[in-house]
Amino acid sequence: MHDAGHQRHSPATRSGLHLTCVVAVTLIASACARYAPLPLGRGAGAAGVAQLVAPGADMPPSLATHRFDPADGLDVTETAMLAVANSPALKLKRDELGVARAQAFAAGLLPDPQLSVGEDFPQHSGGGLTTAFNLGLSEDIGALLTRSSRQAAARSQAGQVNLELLWAEWQTVAQARLLFDQVLNLRAQQARLASEQAALEQVTPYIHAALAAGNLTYDSASAGLNAAADVRKQRADNAVALHQADSDLHVLLGLAPTAPLELVGAPYRVAPTAAQLQQALADLPRRRPDLLALQAGYQSQEAKLRGAVRAQFPALNIGFNSARDTSAVYTHGFSVGITLPLFDRNRGNIAIERATRQQLKDDYASRVLTTRSDMQRLAADLATLDRQRDALTAHARQLADARRAAEPAWRQGLLDWPTWLAIRSRSLAADLDLLAVQQQQATQSIALEALLGNTDVDIATHPVSTQAPTP
Repeated sequence: MHDAGHQRHSPATRSGLHLTCVVAVTLIASACARYAPLPLGRGAGAAGVAQLVAPGADMPPSLATHRFDPADGLDVTETAMLAVANSPALKLKRDELGVARAQAFAAGLLPDPQLSVGEDFPQHSGGGLTTAFNLGLSEDIGALLTRSSRQAAARSQAGQVNLELLWAEWQTVAQARLLFDQVLNLRAQQARLASEQAALEQVTPYIHAALAAGNLTYDSASAGLNAAADVRKQRADNAVALHQADSDLHVLLGLAPTAPLELVGAPYRVAPTAAQLQQALADLPRRRPDLLALQAGYQSQEAKLRGAVRAQFPALNIGFNSARDTSAVYTHGFSVGITLPLFDRNRGNIAIERATRQQLKDDYASRVLTTRSDMQRLAADLATLDRQRDALTAHARQLADARRAAEPAWRQGLLDWPTWLAIRSRSLAADLDLLAVQQQQATQSIALEALLGNTDVDIATHPVSTQAPTP
């Protein structure tokens, strides 16, 4: 009867083990992700702006109402819109946001239970022996205890990356405006140098003829020839700077190096008022996306520290098992695995997370202080540049009048050669100085507005606490 009992249980048990294995394999296979290749592109950039779009719905509110139509060239706002839509650097930032969101998703997943199945086969049959088996299911309870901390850290991290993306978009808008202004300013300098070079080269035959006739000394001739050579060098140096600015703008817009780029309209010329500056200084920690991103990063670190503190408690693993030995004795029970907190107790990780939190706190305080100082400095610089621009405008106008009056006087022999050259040289220098100051003023005003932060950021749409770490 005992042997018969063994014969009754053995096929059923074996069938149950096989069924368990089949179910486990089926569940694992059904949950597996599918692989799909993603070939690398050529990185050639767009061949022209006509094939690109910049939907207003994807733009910051300050740009969303502007109509994007590159058919008649790009104005400064359309250039900024295209940069936001097509900048390779912003695409990388958006990819980072996708990674952060995937990490937040992963942090919320429950740990998979562990299934163990085994069989033991007797060395020989007979004697009442049968195949033994064991079946167990266990779960890591410690991972469940720290799940909420991991989720909070990952959510704050995703919020930080989202705010960093907003800040990068605002900085890209500022960079597009700045490069637009630089290209137009360098083109204006190039045009002024070209006109001066043409004027000086017109008298080169006169210089050689006067030298041959003995009507001009070599000292005076060299002054004229050197003046033309200096202008040619200035024009070449300015062309190199123009090539760099034009290349930077192409890269920012995601265009191929040879793509035609027609810029139209006036450059960006908006400077914050004193009242706007003071309001921005007061609201700085609550409105600047980069500072809000630092706050989100600090909250993420707080959650990581809480998780490390919780992880100091003994790791616990609980399981349930069922087994049968070779004598056909069935057993059912449970297992508990616990880490004895004798040496480690997660003290190293706690120390690391606590030191990292202090570092982030000090970084935030330093960023706020530096930003306030930079804003005040840029505001003072703009006031100085305003006065300098007004003075240079009047000075350049006077020298331009003198240059125009000197031209007929020199040709009629009423003005000597060195004086005519000196007047032209000073007028050219004043014009170039004025363009340089205008460029510097635009750079400072755009930088100041960028430091003010994007006033269009709606914090309600980005659920990250705005509580800043105490400096």
